[in-house]
Amino acid sequence: MRYAIIPNCSFSQLDFTMKIALIHDYLNQYGGAERVLEAFLAIFPYADVYTLFYDKKRMQGKFENHIRRTSFLDSSLVSRYHRPFIPLMPLAVETLKLDDDYDLVISDSAGYAKGISVPSRAFHLSYCYTPLRYAWELDDYFTNPLFKTVFRPAFSYLKHWDFRASQKPHAIIAISDFIAGKIKDYYGREAPVLYPPVDAKTFFYEPAQRKEIGTYYLAVGRLLHYKRFDLIIEAFARIGAPLKIVGVGPEEKHLKSQIANLKACNIELLSFIPERNLRFMYQRARALIFPQVEDFGLVAAEAQACGTPVIAYRAGGALEIVREGETGFFFDEQKVEALQEAVRMFETSSLNRRRISASAERFSFERFKRGILREIPRALREQAGY
Repeated sequence: MRYAIIPNCSFSQLDFTMKIALIHDYLNQYGGAERVLEAFLAIFPYADVYTLFYDKKRMQGKFENHIRRTSFLDSSLVSRYHRPFIPLMPLAVETLKLDDDYDLVISDSAGYAKGISVPSRAFHLSYCYTPLRYAWELDDYFTNPLFKTVFRPAFSYLKHWDFRASQKPHAIIAISDFIAGKIKDYYGREAPVLYPPVDAKTFFYEPAQRKEIGTYYLAVGRLLHYKRFDLIIEAFARIGAPLKIVGVGPEEKHLKSQIANLKACNIELLSFIPERNLRFMYQRARALIFPQVEDFGLVAAEAQACGTPVIAYRAGGALEIVREGETGFFFDEQKVEALQEAVRMFETSSLNRRRISASAERFSFERFKRGILREIPRALREQAGY
């Protein structure tokens, strides 16, 4: 038997009786957002998943049993080369029809999912990774002046659409204080903060690892320009210390060329590896290098859960993860010399890896679950005027 939403009820009474839909932007690569989607499904195991397109092969079958419906963009061509289809994504999400009998709709989104039209009876909660980056921060996100000039009208349209879409959810939760500030500035809305969860079953500290800490430094993530792997490569070509980069993405060819041109034999670029192997790499790394401005920075939180220090650029979500001198160090400019100096500072330090791991308990799944189950009834009561 299923019950309608009653705002003054405890949500714990309703989580197995309400019909719930989860809306995700798209599923053609596995990263931090997809790990959060897995966390939502762990909390709501009977929820249906709606997404713009789903690539079963690239996702290695993940989420297949939960997919209820995809949009008209669901094709192998779009999945493989989705960026040219960005202008169609607002229309795709607006025409993606939900079943009429959902009580609760949760969109987790860095762009489009929050623009879904929900049934009149449903409550829509949006878990926001970031406002649409290339709509609001075009000059920071793209470097090619000709590209920005030619496509500026399209991105201006996306900016207006993103604002309208941001007004649709009944409530928004931000993944960090950094993003809560953007939601306030761009959308004019208040958003409580709930950090995304780290999978403690996969990423954890092992006391025995202390004898196995390697000589290499580590960088992890999708190979995108804004993540500044180019900065890491140039710095470590000068430093000479071993560096392993784990990731795939559109910058892969460029980064391989950069490594070859610098004759940096100390730098190894690895493709995507299973999470279990990634845990071992975190655990054995001297430190994680994190030079980008991130909305939160799940890889930095994962590294700390494994007891690994983080050397980060002093901006964005890293400010909420790294505790300077305790769990890592910051550098103040995205410049080679600044990163080199931070590495030198780290080499003269002695950080306690067990304490670093303990600091990551702030990002546990249990806290995330408690936060979601607390925020939903609070938002419902606020919406109903209780």
